[in-house]
Amino acid sequence: MAGKVYLVGAGPGDPELLTRKAWRVLQSANVVLHDDLVPQEILRVLPPTAQLVNVGKRCGTKGISQTHINSLMVQLAREGKTVARLKCGDPLLFGRAGEEMDALRLAGIAFEVIPGVTAALGAAASAQISLTDRRHSSRVVFVTAHREGGTGLTSERQVAADTTYVIYMPGHRYAALAAELQAAGIGAEIPCVVISRATTKDETIFRTTVGQLPECPAAASPSLLVVGIVAGVPANVDSRDVEVSSKLDEEILQLALQHPYHDLQGRGGVE
Repeated sequence: MAGKVYLVGAGPGDPELLTRKAWRVLQSANVVLHDDLVPQEILRVLPPTAQLVNVGKRCGTKGISQTHINSLMVQLAREGKTVARLKCGDPLLFGRAGEEMDALRLAGIAFEVIPGVTAALGAAASAQISLTDRRHSSRVVFVTAHREGGTGLTSERQVAADTTYVIYMPGHRYAALAAELQAAGIGAEIPCVVISRATTKDETIFRTTVGQLPECPAAASPSLLVVGIVAGVPANVDSRDVEVSSKLDEEILQLALQHPYHDLQGRGGVE
């Protein structure tokens, strides 16, 4: 009997932000094919019976091809296995889920998509930014900087003032992004925030403006950039880097281990 593939959203990093359904599927999976950037905090709470395979592709480094990932999902399902394809954030946003679903359909493999909290929402919550605000922004645009030709914001000039931009995978191209944003009509004075490893113990938040973005220190991956009036720093917020304390993160992880669907001991470590 053929198995089934689940495209599972891991959320932004905090294990407590996994959905109950994602948690249940991960506890019953025979094989978990995970992105390279799925945090260890999540991998640690997977059952020891699950086979973990890192199929991540990192910018600038050689990794497994998308064609190979597609073939691996099909092969494992045909062996009767329950396969969890664990993706950072939400599978349907900048996650190549469309290509994977096409491959599974073509092979006649049953699959299901389990949504996750996308990085933009996790990061905005951590930085206490409302992506929409009736006083400032009625429109949100998600784009990726990880594409040839930049973010594609050149046509935004007429609507930039009423928009919050969330730029996924900005890398360290801050000078190029600042130039592209200003060319799109987004002023140098507009606030922006670089959020790295949102919702994890290694989270950092750096607040600046579009004009000063080139001076931003390099942020660890995964990171994203929020640009718009709503990203302005309230008077009572410290604009320096903010880190979630390791003590608080450990408390959160212990709560995760008590999750109602987590009836296994989980992994003590992951290779």
